[in-house]
Amino acid sequence: MADLDVRRYSREDLPHIRQTVIDIHADAQGERPDEFRKKFPWFVDQWGSREGYSCVIAWDGDIAVGFAYGAPAVEGREWWREYVEPAPEKTLTFAYSELAIRQAYRKRGIADLLSRALLEDRTEDLAVLLVDVEHPRVQALYEDWGFKKVGEQQPFPDSPVFAVMLAELPLA
Repeated sequence: MADLDVRRYSREDLPHIRQTVIDIHADAQGERPDEFRKKFPWFVDQWGSREGYSCVIAWDGDIAVGFAYGAPAVEGREWWREYVEPAPEKTLTFAYSELAIRQAYRKRGIADLLSRALLEDRTEDLAVLLVDVEHPRVQALYEDWGFKKVGEQQPFPDSPVFAVMLAELPLA
């Protein structure tokens, strides 16, 4: 992992990194037929168009091996607040949208590396993300980094049920 080069990208970089992100995601998904996989380019474009979009990509030489991205939530519209009673007084939230690692590079600490790189030096108070409840090991990984499950939601009728997870920034 020491040889990996983690590079940061912004909304302006999306035209140059879009296909790289899509390719990493496809590799991470493997051969599974998946509706989300087909919709993923739309999500990349939606997130990448947001003000404050941030993406980190880990490179092993000229091979892009993983990415993580997200964007600040719209202040005053922190949708996760409905799951927390009482809601924290802190309001600025970074929405951590996606993390994917190529299959051949898994179990090397790259998810931790990318997550910490994405969330370090954020000006927001909190980070929020969604994890498919059918993936308890992934949820446990985020819990190890300081995220806590605060509820569950199904954002679209055809989507899985997700654990809503919240963490204070900076991560411990």
